[in-house]
Amino acid sequence: MAKSTGLPESLLKLVEYFRKFPGIGQKTAQRLAFFVLKAPLGYVKDLSTALINVKEVIKFCKICNNLSDGDICSVCNDAARDKSVMCVVEEPNDMIAVEKTGKFNGVYHVLLGAISPLDGIGPEEVKIKELLHRLKEKKPKEIIIATNPDTEGETTALYLHKLLKPFNIKITRIGYGMPVGAELEYADQATLLKAIDSRRELT
Repeated sequence: MAKSTGLPESLLKLVEYFRKFPGIGQKTAQRLAFFVLKAPLGYVKDLSTALINVKEVIKFCKICNNLSDGDICSVCNDAARDKSVMCVVEEPNDMIAVEKTGKFNGVYHVLLGAISPLDGIGPEEVKIKELLHRLKEKKPKEIIIATNPDTEGETTALYLHKLLKPFNIKITRIGYGMPVGAELEYADQATLLKAIDSRRELT
């Protein structure tokens, strides 16, 4: 016989839904459920509306595959953006990370994945064909490949580099290496190797 928790069935169900969120354990899920329980009804209704809107309203931008409320995302609609530089990322989350740096004012292309032969994901399963179509319509001066520094990301970067070479566009790869504030002594071999390989000349 299962041990009773003393919580109403409806609250237990809410806890279970919160537990399905990434990184949310039992205690955090329970705290969130009690927060919802104590919150004003208006707030909870607004929250439920926001959740439904995320599923029903948000779509992929027809140009870059970023998340958008309309057919074209805010970045592609921004006339102040430098269209001559394009940053290629795997997912919308990666684009958000680049945007947070405040250092990039170009445009993006979101692949919505990475090449992973072991998982049966080939070039056809990510938005590479759409990238090539964009380049044929309007060729930028530089493409920054900003895929992740893992096996899938590196495989995708190498494939893109080979594919984009005939376009005669400047192709760059973001550097990976020592994080700010880190000490060489405590760096793992892979990180240190990347730091050396990604070195730049000081002027």
